[in-house]
Formats: sequence, C-alpha cells, structure tokens
Amino acid sequence: MSLTLYNSLTRRESPFDPIEPSKVRMYCCGVTVYDYCHVGHARAYIVWDMVRRYLMWRGYSVRYVQNFTDIDDKILDRARETNSTMEAVAERFIDEYFADMDKLNILRADEYPRATHSIDGIKRLIHELENKGFAYANSGDVYYSVRKFDNYGKLSGRKLEEMEAGASGRLETAEIEAQKKQDSSDFALWKSAKPGEPFWESSWGKGRPGWHIECSAMVRDCLGETIDIHCGGSDLTFPHHENEIAQSEAATGKSLANYWMHNAFVTVNGRKMSKSLHNFITIRDLLEGNWSGELESDPPQPPLAKGGSKSENESALAKGGSKNQGDKSKAVEPMAVRLFVFMAQYRSQIDFTEDAIANAQNGWNTINEGLLFGLRYADKLNWDVEKTGQDTKAVEQFQAAMDNDFNTPAALAVLFELAKELGKESNVLVHQGKTETSPELLQLHWLTLVNLAGVLGLEVQPEADSDAAVGGLSDAEIEAMIQQRKDARIARNFAEGDRIRNELKDRGITLIDQKDGTTIWHRS
Repeated sequence: MSLTLYNSLTRRESPFDPIEPSKVRMYCCGVTVYDYCHVGHARAYIVWDMVRRYLMWRGYSVRYVQNFTDIDDKILDRARETNSTMEAVAERFIDEYFADMDKLNILRADEYPRATHSIDGIKRLIHELENKGFAYANSGDVYYSVRKFDNYGKLSGRKLEEMEAGASGRLETAEIEAQKKQDSSDFALWKSAKPGEPFWESSWGKGRPGWHIECSAMVRDCLGETIDIHCGGSDLTFPHHENEIAQSEAATGKSLANYWMHNAFVTVNGRKMSKSLHNFITIRDLLEGNWSGELESDPPQPPLAKGGSKSENESALAKGGSKNQGDKSKAVEPMAVRLFVFMAQYRSQIDFTEDAIANAQNGWNTINEGLLFGLRYADKLNWDVEKTGQDTKAVEQFQAAMDNDFNTPAALAVLFELAKELGKESNVLVHQGKTETSPELLQLHWLTLVNLAGVLGLEVQPEADSDAAVGGLSDAEIEAMIQQRKDARIARNFAEGDRIRNELKDRGITLIDQKDGTTIWHRS
C-alpha cells in the first residue's frame, strides 16, 4: 500500500510521490518568537514531528527545515513594553521554544533559519519580483502586486474580489499603507524603517522585510525552488501561505511545493483559545500544572518588568526569570500531551478539556506500562537480548492506518492492543511468577510496541523505571534483602521480617509471598 495524504492545494488525497525517490524536502512555518508557546503550537509541531518520523520509518531520507520569525511588530512591541531589545526578546523565546519542544520529544529540525539571518536572500527575491513586474516600490516600501499573479487564491480557494483590503497578516498603519498601495489587496514585501526600530540598508532605503517574503526566501535558500511538503497550521493557509505561493512562483515560474499540509485548530472547552477569553494555555503551564479546567486566569507573563531598566530586563531575559511552582496533581506528562494530539486525525479539530486530557493520561499509562514490560522482566523471562523481529500483523495494521493520511487514532488502536496484552501478562507474572504466553512471543510483541510507539514519538525514559527511582537498589541488593527477611522469619524474628518488607515497600519494591514458600517481587 502506498502512502496517501491530503493535499490542501488540490483538496483531495493522492499518493505521495516525492521529487527525488527516497528523499523528502519538508518545510514547516515556525513561531514568531515573542512569547511562550501554547497548546496550539504543541499540536502543530507534534503533528509535523510525527509526519517526519513516519516518513523516516518508511525509508525516506527527510531534510526538515523550520524557521524562526525573529523580526516582527509583535517582537518590537514586546521589546518596547519591557524596555528591552528585539534581539534579547527573540533569543529568550527561541530558548524557551526549544525547552518546551524538547520536553515534548520533538526532534530538532535539520536547520532553523532566521529571518534576520536571511536578509540577503530576501532582498534578492524582492529584486527579482520587481524586475518581473510583480512588485513596485513607493516611498521606501515595496509591495507585491496581487492582481499580476493569475493564480492568486488557488490554495485558499478565495476569489480576489472577496478578500479583505490590506490582508497582510500582520499589524500595519492602515491609512498610510492604503495611500501607498496600487490596490487594496497588495501586501508589503519591504517596510521602510520607523524611528527607533531595527533596519537594514537596501536600494529602497533603510527598512525591514515583510512577514510573507521571509519564508519564501528561506525555503529557496535552504531547500531549493520546489519542495515536496510545505506544512503549518490551518490559520496560515490565508494569507501567509497564499502569499508565499504568489511570491515564489512568480519569481521562479515553478511550483513552490507539491504537497501542502495543514493541521486543524485546538479549541478549549469548545471555544477558540484566546487570551481575552482567559482560556489560553501555554505548554509549560500544562506540563507544570499551572492550569485548571475552568481556566479562569491568564497564564503567567514573561518575567520582565514593564518600564524597568534596559539592563534589568535584558538580564531577566538572559537568565530566564523565575518559574512558578505549579500544582503537581494537575501537571500533564509530555507523552500524554502527544497522545492527546494523536487521539484525533491531524486535519480534525480537537477540543482541549479536562476529560480529554485525563483520557490521554490514562491512555499513556497503559502504553507506558507496556513499554516498561521489557525493561522490568527481560531478565526474569530470559529474553535473548539480540533478538529482532516484529509482529507482522500489528505492523501491517499500523502502516495501513498511517498510510491513510496519517490516521493516528487507528494507529493508536494497534498500540493499545499490544500494550494491554503486555499489561495483563505483567499482572500474571507478578502474582504467579510465570506468564501464560511464551516468553518468545511476549518479546516479539514488546519489540513491536517499542518500534511502533517510537514512530509516534511515544517513548518511556529508562530512568523512570531505574534503580535510582526506587531508592538506588539493584536487583542483587533486593534479592539479598529478601533472603535476609527469609532468614529472619526462619529464626521467628517476625518484627525484623516486617521491617525489611516495609523498607522495601518504602523504596518502591512490592513483595508477593507464594504458596510454595518463594517470594517474588516487582518495582512499583
């Protein structure tokens, strides 16, 4: 079965056919670095991480590029509010981005181009558009002439006459812009410098790039004129991705991307996530327990003092500021967040509720127990550490689901079936000292679960089940204490036997006395 995916450009599913056999060039629109990432960002970057991982699992060599927008009105506003600088704000929130994404087990991109590092490519592309008659300059600004591009609207399906005037996608002084534009639908490629703002020298005067031209330039500089997959949130379809297509294809005469992929929104309790609705949830709030089902308060703001001195705020940016201590009972495990995202197909809207997160946490507990099975019982079952192989049926079912436009709910069903079986056998092993299923078959199922879960980035950290997590006791030390308890009981020193049992319990070790006089144990 071939991999099929939904192409936003053609509005239908089609077989995936990369430009070069076995190679994939993939570009994802990244964040504007002026604030913490929220659960909507979490969904987007978990989804594209999953797509990338699956393509790699299917044997493709994937070059994955994701940009940072590090010059923008929102960044400049944050810098002014905090008496800081654009560079300091951008660096701070790039670091915060990586901190959040690393916790969510999102693979690092092969390259992270920044807008401010791509100015030469941006200016070169604007000049090409000018020379071909698709752009015009006016008083230090440069605009794209939308009506010159015949296919404008082909991605979003919008007709030009139906589009709102001045749809640049970013903050603008509307009246001044309207006077400079030849048509209300035109958008800025280059903006003349305003007093006190960063700028770069150009043939049009001092200024900075518009938002849309940045990605067009970075795609071409990093991946070439035509790529396989361009992805991002559905909110970027118009105007950002529509404008990218207009810019790039007018300049090169070639398709910018053969496949356009967009993930759907995350709602919160059935409503759009918004700071004004007080239901805005950052990734770190979720992971640290700084949220509630009612969502009655705004998330903590970056630790920068409004109106504080420049040196004080730059110092706070560099240090990262203080961190709130959340309610640990409300903290959500990173793997549960990934599972929450995969419980809906990526093009379907997903609603963030306490029940949904609780279900995801319970689901992760099930898969986690299955993943831990081999770490806990490999020695007891005398597994062959060099054994390889997969459960063919499970792998085929998983691949069929994922080949169907990344149907992760169906793929998860395969993981749950494997994990539940291993969980059942774990209980039998703990209480009876042996399993009902052959050790060889259990190992095959465990290897399959680890492999397929890894494709979705669902991975247990070994230290979660390590000796350190249970008081630093090794298997040999546990066995020695069990023998000491046995000796104490033989000597009728029951108090000492109870003391050893309680000490082991306090250190995460449960003992189960068998009818034949033996004692088996397991780590809690």
